[in-house]
Parts: sequence; C-alpha cells; structure tokens
Amino acid sequence: MVCRAGDWFRQALKDFEHARRSLEMGDFEWACFAAHQAAEKAIKALYQKLGIEVWGRSISRMLANLPEKYRPSTDLIDHAKRIDRHYIPSRYPNVHSEGAPLDYYTREDALEAIKYAEEIIEFCRSKIF
Repeated sequence: MVCRAGDWFRQALKDFEHARRSLEMGDFEWACFAAHQAAEKAIKALYQKLGIEVWGRSISRMLANLPEKYRPSTDLIDHAKRIDRHYIPSRYPNVHSEGAPLDYYTREDALEAIKYAEEIIEFCRSKIF
C-alpha cells in the first residue's frame, strides 16, 4: 500500500479551515459536518502512516481500534463520539421529524465540534510527524 498519510492529513487541515469559515458565516450545520470530515481524514492519515487499511466513517470506532500503542484516552474517544453524531443529521432534512438541518444546529454545536476535531487532529499529528 502506498502511504498517502500526508495527502489525507493536508485534506484534514483544509476541511478544518472550512469548518471554521462555516462557523464564521453562521452555517453551523456545515461547520459540524466539516469538523467531522476533518477529524475523519486526520485519523485515516494516521492509519495510512501505520500501514493499516481502514474503512468507515465512525471516528470514535477508528480511534478505539488503533493498535494499543497508538490508542488515545477514553476522553478523546468520547469527544469523537460527539462529532460522529454530525455525519448524517447535519446534511439531510429527512433525519428530523420536520425542518431542515439548519433549523437544529447552533453556534455552540459548531464550536464544540470544531474544538473536538482540533483535539483529534492534534492527536493524529503527534503520532504521524
């Protein structure tokens, strides 16, 4: 397997910038989704660096399934669970009984997702570089 960890990590950083810009624009649902994407790509970069193939979208599962030597604290895994909640509901109106995702997401949701995504990105950076 060709190691594309650098490519995955660079895209994670770009997605993280997008999350911040979405927050500034008041697009809180997109900030949450972009934060999820940033964290997901950062952890996939770490898996690439380790030479392990990984599939899926659950950031918490990917963190929990890292080899023991690389596994993060349970607190970080719990933070990832909070971000995992944004993968689908932030984008699809039919997830909610009525209204669109933009009706359900707040600035606080976006701030939390960005904060936790940054923690995950920095954890991955410390293991990759």
